[in-house]
Amino acid sequence: MPPLIAPEACNGCGLCAESCPTDVFTRNKAGEIPEVRYPEECWHCNSCVLDCPQSALRLRIPLPAMMLHIPGAKVPDRTMEPKE
Repeated sequence: MPPLIAPEACNGCGLCAESCPTDVFTRNKAGEIPEVRYPEECWHCNSCVLDCPQSALRLRIPLPAMMLHIPGAKVPDRTMEPKE
């Protein structure tokens, strides 16, 4: 299931298209709202949602993948923890 773009919230910056590892999005001109061109290629990695400064994207996770999905806000940052 591809991501959904809210056109009223999107400012056309294109960060979602740039951050997508599988090139799901496409845009013809700068400042244009990206189009979900290849929805079947979406890995549901959430990078587009996390990188969108306008919060204009919503990811729809397929039911089988929901068991493994961790929302980006709940992933702990363990890079700075001291090692014991």
